Amino acid sequence: MLKRLLKLPFRRPSGEVLYARAVAQARRPEFYADLGVPDRIDARFELYTLHVLLLVLRLREEGQAGADAAQDLFDTYVSALDHALRELGVGDLSIAKKMRKLGESLYGRMTAYEAPLKSDDIDGLAEALGRNLFEDAASPAARGLADYAVRSRASLAARPAEDLKNQPRWAEILQ
Repeated sequence: MLKRLLKLPFRRPSGEVLYARAVAQARRPEFYADLGVPDRIDARFELYTLHVLLLVLRLREEGQAGADAAQDLFDTYVSALDHALRELGVGDLSIAKKMRKLGESLYGRMTAYEAPLKSDDIDGLAEALGRNLFEDAASPAARGLADYAVRSRASLAARPAEDLKNQPRWAEILQ
């Protein structure tokens, strides 16, 4: 009841577990050392968003139960972004403005990445990743990340949805 009064989202454990899996993968040092992802907060946001999207796309293939799990994951991600901003010192008066801007960025990224991922379009995904992550749409490093993302989508699709909570099978990170 108190949560409804304060309008705090209820986070289900499945969303938290799935988010933890996405974050653990996005934090792998190979992205930074081998693929040249810049070690900056905005680059981490991009990797988190990419991995959350990969899980969301996979979960949506599982009917209503999967769609619910995908929504739980997304809600957990948004809540984690809010928490991170607060930890960085963003005050209550400006949190709504910052969250709106982050939400727009998140939606924009997911929109830009979803179509190329669904169609296995490595070039299109590399262009979007290059623009958003490497600040250069023609970045050679973006192609390696796009290849990884398309292979990860296929790898996640090849396993039962129940495995996502325990140990999602991501693609190998190649140089």
